[in-house]
Amino acid sequence: MKRLFLLFTTLLTMSCYSQISFEKGYFIDNSEQKIECFIKNNDWAGDPTDFKYRLSENEDIKTNGIESVKEFGIYGASKFIRETVDIEISNENINDMSNDMNPKFKQTQLFLKVLIEGKANLYTAGNPAKYFYNVDNSKIEQLVLKSYKNSLNEIVQNNLFRKQLFDNLKCSSIDIKNLLKLNYNKNSLVNLFNEYNKCSNSNSINYTSTKQRDVFNLTLRPHLNISSLTVNRNETKFYDNDFGNQMTFGFGIETEFILPFNKNKWSVILEPTYQNYDVLSTIDTDKYPDRAFKAEVTYKNLEIPLGIRHYFFLNNNSKIFINASFMYSVAFNSQIQYKFGDMNASDPLTISNAGNMAFGIGYKLQNKYSIEMRYNTARNILSKYIFWDSNYKTASIILGYTLF
Repeated sequence: MKRLFLLFTTLLTMSCYSQISFEKGYFIDNSEQKIECFIKNNDWAGDPTDFKYRLSENEDIKTNGIESVKEFGIYGASKFIRETVDIEISNENINDMSNDMNPKFKQTQLFLKVLIEGKANLYTAGNPAKYFYNVDNSKIEQLVLKSYKNSLNEIVQNNLFRKQLFDNLKCSSIDIKNLLKLNYNKNSLVNLFNEYNKCSNSNSINYTSTKQRDVFNLTLRPHLNISSLTVNRNETKFYDNDFGNQMTFGFGIETEFILPFNKNKWSVILEPTYQNYDVLSTIDTDKYPDRAFKAEVTYKNLEIPLGIRHYFFLNNNSKIFINASFMYSVAFNSQIQYKFGDMNASDPLTISNAGNMAFGIGYKLQNKYSIEMRYNTARNILSKYIFWDSNYKTASIILGYTLF
């Protein structure tokens, strides 16, 4: 199973590197020349300093950056412009936060992401996001929101951005009452700038995503498992036993939360899964040759893996994914019992709740059908006993059907 898992991983990794998707775009260099090309869309959440591109779909990948590019964009998706701006740099860490309400600026050159373009323009940069604006081609300035500590050592905010907008976005449909309640986030600011441009009879281009984003998936996941268990007692080898590989079945329900950056390539996954492992094993011993010495394990558990998944898109209908999870297993009515014939040789060993890591790689088709190979690291299910040790491992093939 390990060899099959390794082979599957190698093949999928090779596919990832050979199937990189580039989208039609352009860039403008320092000599004002516009170059049409294909740009790798990373759905940049922070400040890009460079980008990868191809002059045609079959040419080699090249890299260009902020030193030689004034503007770049992907048609129908995003646009970035190079600007030197004053950016507010006050420390937002609670322990290091200042008592000064006034912003502290540093001049910085960066690529600003264009959100709204019109008579009034809205831009963003940074992570967490900071917002910038200008009106009628004036100098681009940051919309300032600063946290600081007042005289009572309470954390308060300087909402200077509301005054900036009140002073510069003058139009009949812009109500001061709404400005006083305006939030410092993308949706609120985009709506305001769209309203201002509409009120000013200006054409407004909205570069923010208008597609409904897939934020949540629910998937039914039957498991085919190969599980193994070894048990050792430190004081003596008499109870040592390898229960061997056992094919078992499990069933999980996976909830997946898609994270809002990097083209929906990252997600958080949670998959409660029922598993069981029941084996009766005969132990060879010279001490009691005339009596059958047996060990029986009954292990029923609910596995709760919480992890991170990353997708590699092959085309619009298929993608490869890898994930890593911390798995916590809750055991119930589970024990290991040693027997002489039909008689118990000792008190049963109660199986404990335990944790381990799980790593998987898989393929998803049409956002509905999936297959995954997963390997779980060793789990000690007898951790409550000082003189006992155990090693429980599982490798799985998991099918998936996404309901929504």
